[in-house]
Amino acid sequence: MKNVAWLIAGIAIGFVAAHQVSKTPQGRQFFDEVDTKAREFGSAVVDGYKQREAELRAAVAEAEDTIADLTSRLK
Repeated sequence: MKNVAWLIAGIAIGFVAAHQVSKTPQGRQFFDEVDTKAREFGSAVVDGYKQREAELRAAVAEAEDTIADLTSRLK
């Protein structure tokens, strides 16, 4: 319980410090850059996910076609 209290206190102090830093022009620029990089990273993750999903859907469609072809040959 004591460690949790220290963790919460550390987080609160960090938020207060970040808020104070963001009031300066340099701090605002820093947080803007961090925000931009985080958004770029998030976009890259989404793009990668969509690309992989498309690849998997194509592979499943190809497998379904192959199964249908093999099934039709057996009849």
